[in-house]
Amino acid sequence: MDPDFWHARWRNSEIGFHQEEINLHLQTFWAQTGAAAGCTVFVPLCGKSRDLLWLREQGHPVLGVEISPIAVEAFFQENGLEARQSPQGAFTRWEYEGLAILCGDFFDLRAADLAGVGATYDRASLIALPPAMRARYGEHFARLLPAATPTLLVTLEYPQQEMDGPPFSVSEEEVRRLFEPQRQVTRLYQQSILAENPRFQARGLSRLEEKAFRIL
Repeated sequence: MDPDFWHARWRNSEIGFHQEEINLHLQTFWAQTGAAAGCTVFVPLCGKSRDLLWLREQGHPVLGVEISPIAVEAFFQENGLEARQSPQGAFTRWEYEGLAILCGDFFDLRAADLAGVGATYDRASLIALPPAMRARYGEHFARLLPAATPTLLVTLEYPQQEMDGPPFSVSEEEVRRLFEPQRQVTRLYQQSILAENPRFQARGLSRLEEKAFRIL
């Protein structure tokens, strides 16, 4: 899945993955990650998520990365924030009072771009990637951040043959394969959510589970 796919999704407003509300799992489980008070939180493939605002309200500087300039501009405009723009390596950095988004490709990130990051939140990044890219994602993630960096990860599981992603099905076994043994993976939540998601029922799914993990 190349960058053109995501540029087209944002250009055509095909963004069913975007949530208008603050993610419930973020609000429920963030304290359990053990993230240090006031540490910078990294949010990969952040889109225009309002979760960034919630994290800042908890006292965290926030650093996102997002490939679509449409999404980045929309985030700041829709929230009434006048961002400053500046070049940063392969990225354009958009920034406003404790909120920064690097506009560019996640795989172009260097460890220096994430200097000072103390925690990570991933709701829609890993499940946005097909299997081959997820393996690459895990390897790149490990190079970018120290193993002890706490992460809150939210995933979806369903029979992959029943629906084309994204979002893709990411099993707990795969999560552990990607991040263990360098990190400790703890499942915090598991729930069937098919009944309250008719759009996924309409796409033919017979099972849909959501899970949240703490990764240290």
